[in-house]
Amino acid sequence: IEMLSQHLITKPVFDALFEGYEFTKYNPVSQTMQRMLDVLESQSLQKEVKTLEKFYQSVRERASGIDNAEGKQRIIIELYDKFFRAAFPRLVERLGIVYTPVEVVDFIIKSADFALKQEFGVSLSDEGVHILDPFTGTGTFMVRLLQSGLIKPEDLQRKFTSELHANEIVLLAYYIAAINIEESYHYLTGNVYQPFNGIVLTDTFQMFENEGYLLENIFPENNQRVINQKETNITVIIGNPPYSAKQESTNDNNQNLKYENLDQEIENTYAKYSKSGNVRNLYDSCIRGIKWATKRIKQNNNQGIICYVLNGAFIDSNFADGLRRCLIDEFTSIYCFNLRGDARGSGEQRRKEKGNVFGEGTRTTIAIIFLIKNPNKKTENKVLYYDIGDYLSREQKLDIIKKFSDISTIKWQELTPNENYDWINQRNDDFESFISLGDKKDKTTKTIFDLYSLGVGTNRDAWVYNFSNQSVTNNMARMIDFYNEQVKQSKNCLENKDQKIETFISNDPRKISWSESLKKYLERGLIFELNENSLVKGIYRPYCKSWLYFDDKLNHRVAKMPKIFPNKNLENLAICVSGVGSQKNFSTLITNVIPDVHFQHNGQCFPLYTYEKQSELGALFATANTEQYTKKENIPDSILKEYQQKYEDKTITKEDIFYYIYGVLHSPEYKQRFASDLKKMLPRIPFTADFWTFSKAGRELAYWHINYETIEPYELEEFKKELYLDDEDYRVEKMVFGKNKNGLDKTIIIYNSKLTLSQIPLEAYEYIVNGKSALEWIMERYKVTKDKDSGIINDPNHWSENPRYIVDLVKRIVRVSLETVRIVNSLPALNEW
Repeated sequence: IEMLSQHLITKPVFDALFEGYEFTKYNPVSQTMQRMLDVLESQSLQKEVKTLEKFYQSVRERASGIDNAEGKQRIIIELYDKFFRAAFPRLVERLGIVYTPVEVVDFIIKSADFALKQEFGVSLSDEGVHILDPFTGTGTFMVRLLQSGLIKPEDLQRKFTSELHANEIVLLAYYIAAINIEESYHYLTGNVYQPFNGIVLTDTFQMFENEGYLLENIFPENNQRVINQKETNITVIIGNPPYSAKQESTNDNNQNLKYENLDQEIENTYAKYSKSGNVRNLYDSCIRGIKWATKRIKQNNNQGIICYVLNGAFIDSNFADGLRRCLIDEFTSIYCFNLRGDARGSGEQRRKEKGNVFGEGTRTTIAIIFLIKNPNKKTENKVLYYDIGDYLSREQKLDIIKKFSDISTIKWQELTPNENYDWINQRNDDFESFISLGDKKDKTTKTIFDLYSLGVGTNRDAWVYNFSNQSVTNNMARMIDFYNEQVKQSKNCLENKDQKIETFISNDPRKISWSESLKKYLERGLIFELNENSLVKGIYRPYCKSWLYFDDKLNHRVAKMPKIFPNKNLENLAICVSGVGSQKNFSTLITNVIPDVHFQHNGQCFPLYTYEKQSELGALFATANTEQYTKKENIPDSILKEYQQKYEDKTITKEDIFYYIYGVLHSPEYKQRFASDLKKMLPRIPFTADFWTFSKAGRELAYWHINYETIEPYELEEFKKELYLDDEDYRVEKMVFGKNKNGLDKTIIIYNSKLTLSQIPLEAYEYIVNGKSALEWIMERYKVTKDKDSGIINDPNHWSENPRYIVDLVKRIVRVSLETVRIVNSLPALNEW
């Protein structure tokens, strides 16, 4: 059905661009699709297309008069990119469709030719060298290969008819790729039309599942092409694997496909050798593309070349340590060209990454990787690395790639991976010797805290968080009622195991926000009731408290938070740090209320105390309803004893150690020296030469960071357009910075149309927490927003009954920032023992 809709909607585009072309006469898939539509035309399907007639006419007008291949190629890619994203957005999201710049394609093709000559003494043009693009998109790799001149004229026919192979799963892309490749060949040879039989409409990953075929009776010739390709020894694999790890929202019901055999291979290799607790991203389509190609090359006498442009997260991410290890074990030479462009960070790091070679097509860092397997090579396997550099725009990066031409002109750095298989930003040996804050993998490891936890991950933030407690109550009451209705309606589905739950439920985002866990409760037939005791204060982002509906079932994951902040009457403190694999620089912030998982990015929280219900401890007098809790210190006695002995000071308490840790985590020297370690591991704490200075600094920092709502506001100049402002005049919609001739003026915040705050010390912006300054967090979070999916409004003016709360909050955060900068800058050197 999806393929038919693509064929129906896009055929007029196709006809306009290639009027009178013989493709439809010869291509077996196009013939089959058209026969189906001819049968269905009597069902008035063509009426649906008439609404697009103006669009089709504009395509015809634009295509008319363009008689050169380059012009048509440009129109095709631009049209396909923009039109396809609008017409089939869910497919684009699921498959991770992005299009490769020609400069990158040319670099990969020329480099593959160089590597073949260097390693095996053959070229792309030679007989027996089969080349496959398993994710061909619009066919750019094959088209540029034909146009490159690397294939000798006398070899062109043989190459085109038997040694070039391309796969594509999206019908429209398959059509365009086939025509592009055929037209390029036709232009080079001047011959009559010759179909490209090397292209297959298939899911490449399914080929590992002993499948990859379309409906056998309908597409027999296409399926024969699948069989022929599987029986062929492939020497070179080039391309751009899809960029998709997971759906953004469970409401989309747009899950990626699973590939049991391929994913099992990943589990037995990349995941098996990973020390990371989170290996989910190893099943990203890019990583699957590497594993698939690795297995495919093995069929060719265990030798060949893989050349991909792909998500570069594998270079330095914690989850990819097992992948990096396996690549070193499996390939004799690895060339890794880091093109940067990660748009998910912030601040100076984001500016360094700057342009992405794919433009707006993706937000991830990009890399070109060459994996060469040459069993005849006797030298040790090596990793060669090149970083394109900081602060480069997309255009500058593409220009550099074009000037390099291929891998032979680059001054590669040979990397020596460490025992953790870090390629770059390797960990500091000193860091490994410190005591870890916590370790869930190895229970025998000595740690400073007994228990730690992720922050709350709700998967429905708009519903469970709000500045208004009444809004949270209303929203959750509405969602719970709707969920309970869905349970009743899906009762038949629950009794019939052959039918999927998705068939019976509504995915209307204005009525509910689904998560995997909530769907499982639905399948079990659980009914929920609104619990007013679940409404508590939480902290959503730095210095931004909010009402939270805290519930172990209606929040996707509460982790260990019920043991840290079990209810609103029990006090605690928790040091929250950015988690392993964060794109942002290391950060820490203390809290006395329940933190969100992104209060610090992927935040892990280390509490001073933990709580357990007495009934859980087996106390005879407790019942399930008494809500009696036992408070337990979270720093073990053995750690206290070690600190007292180390510093020869019996007066040190567990609370002193807690604040000492908070002080050390703020040390600029600590964050700079161990920056690479802190991205890959939880913090480890050294014994510094000056315990009490760090402990007192940590205690003082905690005072400002915890009491930010009540401390004395910093004196800022208030410019009022009216002499007296009433309560409504203090409402905020969205704060913005002032402007001067040089651009933004951060000494001024325009609060609203009637009030401006000025004389803000620029030093306040030096306090960075979770990727941006504390003041900019206030400006970002304290604005009226409307969630695009649910339509829920979140208004910060509802948080406090004091109309001046937000004005004074800005002033208070200025003071917090200045005090933090003062304390941090006064910290001594670590001078660890």
